Amino acid sequence: MAQLLQSLNDQTSNIENGNADIAGHEFLAFTLGNEEYGIDILKVQEIRGYEAVTRIANAPDFLKGVINLRGIIVPVVDMRIKFNLGTPTYDQFTVVIILNIEGRIVGMVVDSVSDVTTLTPDQVRPAPEMGTTFSTDFLIGLGTLEDRMLILVDIDKLMSSPEMGLVDELA
Repeated sequence: MAQLLQSLNDQTSNIENGNADIAGHEFLAFTLGNEEYGIDILKVQEIRGYEAVTRIANAPDFLKGVINLRGIIVPVVDMRIKFNLGTPTYDQFTVVIILNIEGRIVGMVVDSVSDVTTLTPDQVRPAPEMGTTFSTDFLIGLGTLEDRMLILVDIDKLMSSPEMGLVDELA
């Protein structure tokens, strides 16, 4: 697990330093329940193992609490709770993806991360209108790979949405 996290953090650093083959088309793949999702790797600051958080009184259930990340107080959202995907379990695969959204640092708890995937424009299909756990306004589309399909999430829009209340709405 530690090697996987280090490898993914190294890939994130390489991308931030301009070594990405196709900037803006690389996605960090993660799982929530039985589904696989992807977010723009450029929004990912780092990936950490799950650790206990400090609860905040009267916070919504999906806001697990806050952590102190090198002197920065970071709100942590549990995406399984947010999307009503059953009771979350925290094990050795559970991770917190630390995001940088418009200069605001936010943590996102997911079941696991798998890899960084490069998608070409022809591998991204529009998201169909359907009854999903969250509005299709927060979807970029569906990334199709050989035997996988990633639900591509617009993490900026999701984290800045009024119901999340974590980041000021984007202009």
